Amino acid sequence: MRAFFPFVSGGFFGGAFAGLLVLFAGCGGGPPDPDPSALRELLQGPLVGTSTEAGRVHAWRGLPYAAPPVGPLRWRAPEPAPAWEGLREATQSGNRCVQLGGDPVQGSEDCLYLDVYAPAVAADAVPEGADRWPVMFWIHGGGNSMGWGDQTPPSALVRDHEVVVVSINYRLGIFGWLSHPALRAGAQNDLDRSGNFGTLDMIAALRWVRANIARFGGDPGNVTIFGESAGGVNVYSLLVSPPAAGLFHAAISQSGMPATVTRAQAEHFTDAGLETGKDAGTDAVGAASEGLPGSSGELLLALLRQSGRAADRAGAKALLQSMSEAEIEAFLRGLAAEELLQPFVDVMRDEPMPMYMAPAVFRDGFVIPDRPPLEALAGLGGHERVPFIAGTNRDEHKLFFLLGSPHVERLFGLPTGLSNERLYDLEGEYGGAMWRAMGADEPISLLAARPGPPVFAYRFDWDEEPTILGADLSKLLGAAHALDLLFVFGLTDLGFANRFVFDDAPSAERLSRQMRSYWANFAYVHDPDRGRNGDLPDWTPWNVEDGADKFIVFDSDRDGGIEFGSDVLLPRTVLARAEKDSRLEGDEERCRVFRNFVQWSEALSVEEYGEILQGACRAHPIGTRTPFPSLTWEFDSGAGAAAAPAGS
Repeated sequence: MRAFFPFVSGGFFGGAFAGLLVLFAGCGGGPPDPDPSALRELLQGPLVGTSTEAGRVHAWRGLPYAAPPVGPLRWRAPEPAPAWEGLREATQSGNRCVQLGGDPVQGSEDCLYLDVYAPAVAADAVPEGADRWPVMFWIHGGGNSMGWGDQTPPSALVRDHEVVVVSINYRLGIFGWLSHPALRAGAQNDLDRSGNFGTLDMIAALRWVRANIARFGGDPGNVTIFGESAGGVNVYSLLVSPPAAGLFHAAISQSGMPATVTRAQAEHFTDAGLETGKDAGTDAVGAASEGLPGSSGELLLALLRQSGRAADRAGAKALLQSMSEAEIEAFLRGLAAEELLQPFVDVMRDEPMPMYMAPAVFRDGFVIPDRPPLEALAGLGGHERVPFIAGTNRDEHKLFFLLGSPHVERLFGLPTGLSNERLYDLEGEYGGAMWRAMGADEPISLLAARPGPPVFAYRFDWDEEPTILGADLSKLLGAAHALDLLFVFGLTDLGFANRFVFDDAPSAERLSRQMRSYWANFAYVHDPDRGRNGDLPDWTPWNVEDGADKFIVFDSDRDGGIEFGSDVLLPRTVLARAEKDSRLEGDEERCRVFRNFVQWSEALSVEEYGEILQGACRAHPIGTRTPFPSLTWEFDSGAGAAAAPAGS
């Protein structure tokens, strides 16, 4: 399966970028006081929330939707949430799920909590029946190894359009997704055997919403899931997951894409299609397959060496082969969270962002169909279709290039300008084009060609950032990954931080109001149409006819505002365009673009890279280092074997 690494491994900024801006704006401090008007009674017990937005929005934070997945419940499907005694003060969000970024780890395995935001009404005025508000269920980004649900406060969306927003934490990285025969051997059912524990957390949270959201005025029969970056990947995974069927009724993927991995990729060693210990199996066509960096096999080798039980990779392999499944499971379960993450800490020690590579969303045949995701999305996965929006940002990759491109000039590590603006722009353009092709145009084209509910697409083009200390952020970042979060959540009044983000704050606020209006109308009637107030350009479904409008373009007033596009980008057309683009001067520049496709996605394989341009790119090796070494390097990098990039 082709996939972009930032979605599944390098998408830290998908949630953290906007969250940091909110922090800069001065949000935070201690929990607010309870508001007596926010008293509610759930099956788990009574609770009281708080008020925000001058009393127009109620918030209930830190509500447990499943039992803490600790002790014997680590690497098991979520269990029902316990009841509580007395009145629960739901005034602050629950624990973040365990992840890198602390000293060196932060968060807790006890993290399955959600927040609910709803229009503020007294307990005896909560709407019922047809008057209930639609529910928007938010899945945060962060590469499925970082992030938390309350990074992007949804108060503006709730305040302006009377929707209920639920944001969740879900298990991350190797706690949320770990597939190994030893864990399956001790499991009691298909859910526990799946390895897709983070996906199951989302499904458990959706079940909690179905059972409880009416008590907040939300309509359990009208739930729209939406997520960005890895959250968008998870939206796609829920679209094809049979256990999620009927729990939501519409979906929005922002900068996500359909991306899954096989059992073999999740479990095998990276240097051969060898067994990871016991019963590693083969891939979907019965052939041995190499594992991905961060596979359970690679993790076990690193942990055995870390524990002192093996001196080197060969010794760890031999020891693993001699261990029984029960011994392997006991070894894994006996390690603390910090010990389990230490191999990733070692890999990422000198890197600028606290995220790590671990395969996620496995084709287990139960939670996720055992088919390539586009096939499952086409209707072969057992899940009914729902109205759907997918879109990407024009310059997605520039956020990641900013951290590692050789074209960026730096002073004391901070970007100050560009040494080669032309090539930086071209590489960013092609990165964004391939992201759009794989994340929006290809899956939306597939869905639109089949009978079913309407599907919609967008492209986010806003790039009006200021120049800071000589660094032109409109060039360095442009319409970068995660920037759309500020607009969808109405985070355009960041106080002091505004000067670092918005060159034209009034125009940004206007575009934010427009996007929030479309998103809310989609939640209400499953069609963005002309927005919630009926005063915006008509956003029509993807039209399969040649030359017809297919997607909406979100941009600033100075760049034309809202427009429509009719072109279609597919991975093969992006590759063909790059091969013939006269703006790329010579084979070396052209191969730089193709090399990015290999390092950042599976749009082009290592073997295909060597054959492209009649083999000219062989003179320009791919290399092994990227801004995110955990995507391409084994834990045991000292052995000299760099793992070939592979998508997830």
